[in-house]
Amino acid sequence: MNIGITWGALDRLIWSPILVVVAILLIYRLYKTKMVVRLLAVLQHESRLLLGFSQKKMKLKALLFFLGSVALFLVVLEPQWNKKEHVVAQEGRDLFIALDISRSMLVQDCKPDRLSCAKEKIKSLIKYLSCERIGLILFSGSTFVQCPLTADYGAFEMFLNQIDVETISSGTTALDAAIKKAIAAFQTTPDQKNRLLVVFTDGEDFSSNLAGVKQQAAQVGMHIFTIGVGTTQGAPIPLFDVRGNHMGHQRNQKGGVVISRLNEDILRALSLDSGGIYIKMTDDDSDVRSLISHVNRFEKEKFDDKKIALFEQQYPYFIAGSFGFFLMEWFL
Repeated sequence: MNIGITWGALDRLIWSPILVVVAILLIYRLYKTKMVVRLLAVLQHESRLLLGFSQKKMKLKALLFFLGSVALFLVVLEPQWNKKEHVVAQEGRDLFIALDISRSMLVQDCKPDRLSCAKEKIKSLIKYLSCERIGLILFSGSTFVQCPLTADYGAFEMFLNQIDVETISSGTTALDAAIKKAIAAFQTTPDQKNRLLVVFTDGEDFSSNLAGVKQQAAQVGMHIFTIGVGTTQGAPIPLFDVRGNHMGHQRNQKGGVVISRLNEDILRALSLDSGGIYIKMTDDDSDVRSLISHVNRFEKEKFDDKKIALFEQQYPYFIAGSFGFFLMEWFL
């Protein structure tokens, strides 16, 4: 058996100064006791005048009390050893998040821009999820899976954080391509009944066959939820150079500044036709809570069991040790 100790709550070391305070108080008590003894009797006669008193005994009692305090503090740090494998049954839903990375997502009608707002909203969303496997699809004119379905939310967030201004595509948005990619990705889990797709986009769409793709989504049982990013009033589309410096705004063929607006109608229709809902992104978490309430209506399904290795909690030994030290101190 491996008796190397690991600690499950080392963050609680912040309370370790309590032990220093205990030690100082014990030392101070010993010092005061020694001063009182000197006042009552000279050192060579103290054994006759103070019957039953022993400075060695006082020091031993102080040491036992301190050791009991240390053992009790170690309990709080959750000592662990003896690693064992455990099989954890997993269940949940498969959910892909599709994020628009077209140039219009740099519009600043929500601060600092649509893309940043959408990323923060996705991070809020995964905090509310319960045992779902999630994946990330990025789309504009072309589409690719940034993160496959996973229950590791830390890994998902790492992939999400890699998306920045340099990721933005100069191509136009194609919602049908994002839905096709989600359908293809879901085919890797053919046994799952519920297939959910959440699309974060401003709704500007140049799809060639959106109606046909919606039919395919319905045939495979995929429900599409759309999250509208931006405002209906819109704002100009900024342009940046290779160094990320702002160099003006996108213009049309006549030289006029192009205004990008949230297209709620196409997103609302897309969700309605696929058994999902359309939600406009808000400044608070009301949009996320609304989405989660709808996601939770779908039945959870069993995933493959997961084997995890965990250390066993061993704090009872330290509790027993602490009790032993305090008991010996009390009897002395």
